[in-house]
Amino acid sequence: MLTKRVIPCLDVRNGRLTKGVKFVGNEDIGDPVETARQYYEAGADEIVFYDITASAEARGIFLDVVEKVASEIFIPFSVGGGISTVQDMRAVLLAGAEKISVNSAAVKHPEIISQGADAFGSQAIVVGMDVKRVPVTPEIPSGYEIVIHGGRKAMGIDAIEWAKRCEALGAGELCVNSIDADGTKDGYELTLTRLICDAVRIPVIASGGAGSPQHMVDAVTEGRASAALIASIVHYGEYTIGQLKQYMADRGVPVRLTW
Repeated sequence: MLTKRVIPCLDVRNGRLTKGVKFVGNEDIGDPVETARQYYEAGADEIVFYDITASAEARGIFLDVVEKVASEIFIPFSVGGGISTVQDMRAVLLAGAEKISVNSAAVKHPEIISQGADAFGSQAIVVGMDVKRVPVTPEIPSGYEIVIHGGRKAMGIDAIEWAKRCEALGAGELCVNSIDADGTKDGYELTLTRLICDAVRIPVIASGGAGSPQHMVDAVTEGRASAALIASIVHYGEYTIGQLKQYMADRGVPVRLTW
């Protein structure tokens, strides 16, 4: 059985690590480079780095921060935010990342998924999906809608159908973030996670809402995710990555233990 991954997420704004709740109220909580190194040493399987305002501000990503983070860690590292062309993807990979995460740009220009997959391989292309629960309509039959620009703009696209399309276009992985659960520490949106996992064959990362080790177990069992993205519970020192992984292992979840 494939091991389930534990992936800390570093949201970066103006070169600093930040965290909010439901994409608002962000506060400065530290240095992303030092934090990435600490998580690597603590046993993280991968690290995700998001420049959270790059797309909304219509600017490129902070490549200097990417380079510094990449020099400190030796595990897979994905980068998102402000990536809108194949040239942007190439620059991020050359700066040291193994994967590129596209979100807003992919929704507006889906061809970037296939262009990236053709240029760098599907394994390098992660599509980030920010999803909000909405009333069921003919346009949004699942009741889950894609939003972009950090949750600021609803797109009228059904999340399940978008997941299928991303897979068909060549995405190697999906990172599904629930806006409703983000930063709440009340648990992942398991219905959303499972719907998408059941709809595609590529790996799905559950994101948004982790507040306890049991939430992570739920994401990869009930939600059927391949990995659990975490932020607040490790950023604020509530749990170590080792403690989270041991808890999962003790409950029968296959994980990579580092001691």
